[in-house]
Amino acid sequence: MPRDYPRTPDGRYFVARQRLWRCTDPRLDETTRRDRVRELMRARRAVKAALGGNDEGALAEARAAVQAAKLALGERGPVWWHDGAPDETGRHPANSSYAAWWRTLEDADSR
Repeated sequence: MPRDYPRTPDGRYFVARQRLWRCTDPRLDETTRRDRVRELMRARRAVKAALGGNDEGALAEARAAVQAAKLALGERGPVWWHDGAPDETGRHPANSSYAAWWRTLEDADSR
């Protein structure tokens, strides 16, 4: 993950475009993670091609492949942590359980 995106202290999310996005399951070994990322990139290229070709069937298939890859990476579907914390994907950090952490980043940026 590029360091341009702040990560929550517990490593569950990164912040992009003012939203929390779930990180890949850290329990995946490097080979598995790399293979699943390749699948995701292949599926994203298929989405782009289907959009350009105006093919609704291919688009649905490609989007399903993106979903499957995201599930396999742990970025969607059931959360990969076991402490009962809810999934806060898509929320603004200020409106989440990470609000205090987010304020410290905003304060640092304003200096």
